[in-house]
Amino acid sequence: MDDLYEILGVKKDASDDEIKKAYRKIALKHHPDKGGSKEDEETFKKATAAYEVLGDKQKRQQYDQFGSAGFGGQGAGPGGFDFSNMNFNFGGQAGGFGDIFDSFFGGQAGARAKKGPQRGNDIEIVLSVNFEEAVFGTSKDVEVSRYETCSHCSGNGAEPGSEIKECTDCSGTGQQVKMQQTILGAIQTAVTCKTCSGRGKKAEKDCKTCSGEGREVKPNKIKVKVPEGINDKAVLRLKDQGEAGSQGGPYGDLFVHISVEPSKEFERVGDDIYTKQTIHVLQAILGDEIEVKTIHGNVKLKIPAGTESHKVFKITGKGVQKVGGSGKGDHKVKIVLEMPKKLSKAEKKHYAELAKEAKLDIDLPKGLFG
Repeated sequence: MDDLYEILGVKKDASDDEIKKAYRKIALKHHPDKGGSKEDEETFKKATAAYEVLGDKQKRQQYDQFGSAGFGGQGAGPGGFDFSNMNFNFGGQAGGFGDIFDSFFGGQAGARAKKGPQRGNDIEIVLSVNFEEAVFGTSKDVEVSRYETCSHCSGNGAEPGSEIKECTDCSGTGQQVKMQQTILGAIQTAVTCKTCSGRGKKAEKDCKTCSGEGREVKPNKIKVKVPEGINDKAVLRLKDQGEAGSQGGPYGDLFVHISVEPSKEFERVGDDIYTKQTIHVLQAILGDEIEVKTIHGNVKLKIPAGTESHKVFKITGKGVQKVGGSGKGDHKVKIVLEMPKKLSKAEKKHYAELAKEAKLDIDLPKGLFG
């Protein structure tokens, strides 16, 4: 003897949305397919029965007015509901409350309702390219094993020469009507015809290659065009390059996840390229013109006199092509000063003279000037 509102944990003035959410929460937690206890199964049974009534405005109004008596309930008090004589069925078999759960959450019952040609599955792969290939673009052949339209029957599932006729079990509708007994009486439901898998037609003899499915697994070589300037972890979508659909349905898509191998010389940030270049301290002091290696070849760069270590110079337009846009990024080079580690006596003398002229208080080695 139970009150349906109490079973779902809602008040009697709860909205339709609140009732639906309450049932969903209980059903997800206690569904028997999760292998729970006997108590879980009983909880699920009661919640499903409660939702069958309270989820329908007319039935809810009838319950609010007459209680369980309005549904032929026996042995229940006012507003109460007796579950003792109810027959529940799970495991995806027609006629049980497993069907109610599946249809509510888009599960097996929802899948059974589909009929006719079905779109093929998408395929996802990872494609590795090196740094230069990502910068300048490339084309690569990849081999993918996938479902393709059966070459023997051209996708209709029938052995060539075999006639395709209307399915006798469903009279060409693709569905079979069944009756199920519930607490609300007999309910008529339609499920996909198992004989023709919802097509409405059946070959006299199934294709010997694909067993009537209309597709077969084959290795396939697909050319992937990698665009110039693509980034690491970018995803390319190749339309209709996935698996063939069942029952003559369209192909799915192929999604290519790009993995860019790092470069030993260049570092990429967005559309810009970064490098480091070491120069002698005298080049920084006096100024010079040096060659900088970019992805587009060597470029001359003028180093102004007095350049400090870690100064970054920008070489415009020598970076990466902007994907889907015009122009390129820049090349940015960081200058690192190389200090001389070993000096000849003459070099030390020259540096000492410079130190004197700069009036630097340096303790010079004795005998440096003879």
